[in-house]
Amino acid sequence: MDRRRRAALALTLNVVALALAASALATSYWCEGARKAVKPPCVAGAAAAATRGQTHCVRANGSDANDSRPVQYVWETGEDKYVLRKFHSGIWFSCEQNVDLVGEKCRSFLNIAPPHERGVLWLCIVAESLYILLLATGGILMTIEVCHYGNVIDGLKLNAFAAIFTVLSGLLGMVAHMMYTTAFQLTVSLGPEDWKPQSWDYSWSYILAWTSFTACMASSVTTINRYTKTILEFKHKRRTIEKSLKIKQRLLDLDPPEQVWDMYISTVPNAGEELLDLSSSSRKLSGHSVFLDVKDLPSPQGEEYC
Repeated sequence: MDRRRRAALALTLNVVALALAASALATSYWCEGARKAVKPPCVAGAAAAATRGQTHCVRANGSDANDSRPVQYVWETGEDKYVLRKFHSGIWFSCEQNVDLVGEKCRSFLNIAPPHERGVLWLCIVAESLYILLLATGGILMTIEVCHYGNVIDGLKLNAFAAIFTVLSGLLGMVAHMMYTTAFQLTVSLGPEDWKPQSWDYSWSYILAWTSFTACMASSVTTINRYTKTILEFKHKRRTIEKSLKIKQRLLDLDPPEQVWDMYISTVPNAGEELLDLSSSSRKLSGHSVFLDVKDLPSPQGEEYC
């Protein structure tokens, strides 16, 4: 690929990484799971719903104690007293289903995390913000380079700065993702009892974050590769020009006429070879002259002939 196509590829990867990083930071689906919560006692309106089979609450003994359809308890496990409420959590918020499993209630994840882990979460937020900022800066430099039709050296400088910003952003993004993972796991272990999940796993926002990191590193590798290739091409052309200039300088440094004559003599065949050629040609000529006719000889003209 030529340099312009490589620049367009690096810019495309940078834009994809930026969009995925912004989407992951804005959403709250980094982790999701379910939490076992105790069913609340049914109120007057919810008792009828519990009777119809919507058992999101526990019927207490009351005026309808003689009802033919009482709540059946499994005394060994007590599973009928609990409900699994789904939740999802991100850097900013953690949302959990309501008791009746309709709608959800959200609260700040910073308030849920243990006090000694809030500093790590703030560092994670700062690192994520710097990740997006440096990624956007590298994308702007790549855009200027793609749209720049001036000097190649200026484009090479832009390429170098874009590669530096993109690599730094990728490293910050990796650190931020790992810090959030550590903070979430510690919150699961040491967090409040009314939030601790029964089971959890990583969700699609977490996948978006690491996909953004992968696209960012691919963009940086493409940019560095393009920069290295351009430098190597310049060095190769420089060596070629230096070799041609050295050859011309050697020719100009020769002192006329002796050295030039020596160079000329070195290109001319040896004198012995010329003599051999001349002798062979004279032999051929003499061989032909033996059979010359007498009338081809010059006529005697007295003293001039002698």
